[in-house]
This record gives sequence, structure tokens and C-alpha cells, in this order.
Amino acid sequence: MYLRLCILLFLSNAFVGNCLAQLPVKDSAPAKQILIFPVISRSIETDWSFGIASSATFHLSKLDTVTRTSNMQGLILYSLKKQFVAAINGTEYFKKEHFILNEQISYSNFPDDFWGIGKNAPDSAQEGYTFRQYYVYLHLLRHLGRKCFVGLLYEMQKLLEVQYEHNGIFDKQNVAGRNPYLISGLGLSFTYDTRTEAFSPDKGTFAQFYFNHFGTATGSDYGYTNVVVDVRKFYPAYKNQVLALQGYFFGNIGSEVPLRSLASFGGNNSMRGFYDGRYRDKNQLVFQGEYRIPVYHKWGAVVFGSTGNVGSTFTDFTLTDLKYSYGAGIRYAISKSEKLNLRLDYGIGQGNNHGLYLQLGEAF
Repeated sequence: MYLRLCILLFLSNAFVGNCLAQLPVKDSAPAKQILIFPVISRSIETDWSFGIASSATFHLSKLDTVTRTSNMQGLILYSLKKQFVAAINGTEYFKKEHFILNEQISYSNFPDDFWGIGKNAPDSAQEGYTFRQYYVYLHLLRHLGRKCFVGLLYEMQKLLEVQYEHNGIFDKQNVAGRNPYLISGLGLSFTYDTRTEAFSPDKGTFAQFYFNHFGTATGSDYGYTNVVVDVRKFYPAYKNQVLALQGYFFGNIGSEVPLRSLASFGGNNSMRGFYDGRYRDKNQLVFQGEYRIPVYHKWGAVVFGSTGNVGSTFTDFTLTDLKYSYGAGIRYAISKSEKLNLRLDYGIGQGNNHGLYLQLGEAF
């Protein structure tokens, strides 16, 4: 799903809510604030993007001054590649944070590139296509105690249109989802989170597992099950330096998985240097590490590396054909107290893959 860019941009607003949550607030006047500001970003997939964003922070209960501040953001973005995204993203904290609701709602009109399905898709197979879609994601979390959460999630994607080259690779590979479709699914999640901060932790663990089943019972045109495992570990090192590690698995179980639900290899969050979607298949496995170094005042630097691949089955993942990428970047602290950084990264991927990223918030 093309939501990574939106989510990263929304982080610029989310830190406002976290800051306000730490301020003393009167019982009769909880923290409220609305901000509107311009947005600029860059990635391989979009080139430069420009737009406007808004952020609202609030408390659901006027009498609850302990619970963190809820936040809601809106974004309209247009890129030099004529890509348009309009989205709403939010997190609501209910009384005493027994429940937390995350939501993402978006509309995209997006020229993109496709090389075919499989880990051996050649550079010469590249074809352009354009899709229009609505996307809805709702995730309700219940706090169990001891940093553990159980969740119920719902995901819907309505693909309105796909414009592609007929008799090209889409037709030759009989790609599912090259015509308009609807997917709708329900799932469960389990999360364990001991990170010190959400934006750039210096220690702690984040581990999340979830599955989402799409089928006729929920009105889906395709039947399959999506499984995701995301494990991150942060180690403090010499003089406030941090070693960050992540293992990420995104898998699909089913005979037909539509185009926009396939694992998408690359992007600004993992395998930096590869175009997001350079390789697509049912499953993806990625390991990455990043070493974060404070340099001077608000400035910092990182070096990073990652390896992984895509495959239709688990047997496709072998040590002999792993893909890799590496790179370095600089950081500037937009908020030192919240450890929210503006990042400029240059990633180099195996083969003729490389690119520059200007984003807000760390990759993981």
C-alpha cells in the first residue's frame, strides 16, 4: 500500500500532541491546538513533493488530564511526477489509555512503475502504470498491562482504476488486480513495546505481529490472509550513540493476491536505494541495521545497511541470492525533547539502484 510517505509526513504533527501531553493542563481546559503548515519531501518514487498539512490535538475527555493527547492530521500532496495523495491520519487515546484507536484514510491518484512479479524481474521489464484508489485502515488496541497490547484491525482498499500497457507485462503475467477491485478484511494483532521514545528510541524493544483475513464474508473480491511480523531492537552505545536493528516479514497466504497487496520491496523505510516496488511478490523478508551518531548540537549522522528479498514461497528465501543496500545520512533535530529528526539519506542498492531521500522521522 502506498501510505509510507503519508505516515512519515504525519509524524511532524504527531510530536506536537506528545509535547502537549507533557504540559500541565487544567481539568476544565485540556490542551487543544490546530496547526496548518506547508510540507516538502523527496523520494525515488515521487521525486520532490509539495503540499499542505494540518494537525489538531485534543483530549477526548475534559476531566481526563493524565491520558496522552489525541491527534488528527490531514495532508494534501502533489509530486513532480504528477502523483496526488489526500489523506487523514489519527490516534485517539481513550480514558486511562485502556483503548487506543489508530486510523488512516486516503485517496491516491498515482503514476507508478512495475517490473513484474518475482525476485528476478529484470530492469528491462520496467513499465509505467497509474492507479486510483481509496484506502481505509482502522486499528483498535486494548492495553493488557506490562507493555502489551492486543488489537482488532480492519483494512479496505477500493481500486477504482488501473491504466497500464495492454499486452505488456501485466497481461503476460496475468497479474491479479490489474482491473478495478475491492478488498476488505478483518484481523488481530499483538504488540509489545518498551521503547523509550516513539520517534528515535535509544533503547528498548518493539515487537508486533498481526494477521488480516480478506474474504467473501467481509465483501472482498479476493480471498487471502496477510501476515506481518515486525521486530525492532535498540541498543545504547558509546556517548549517546545508538545501534538500531529490525527484522521485518510481510507475507500473504492464498492463491491470488491483488497487485497493491503484494509485498513491495524497497522505499524510504527499508532497503533504501531500491524503488518501492522494484520487486513484488507474495512475501518479503528484510533485515536492516542503522548506527546513529550525535555530531554537534542538533546535528547527527547515520550509516545503514540492509538485506532481504521477495518470494512466492518460503523456499525462495536463500542466502545465495539475497539483495542488499547500504548508505549514509545526516540528521537535524526538529525537536530535541521529542527526538524528532529531519533526515537526509542516500541509499545505494545492488545493481543500478540508488536514490536520495528527504523525510521526517527515522526509517524505523
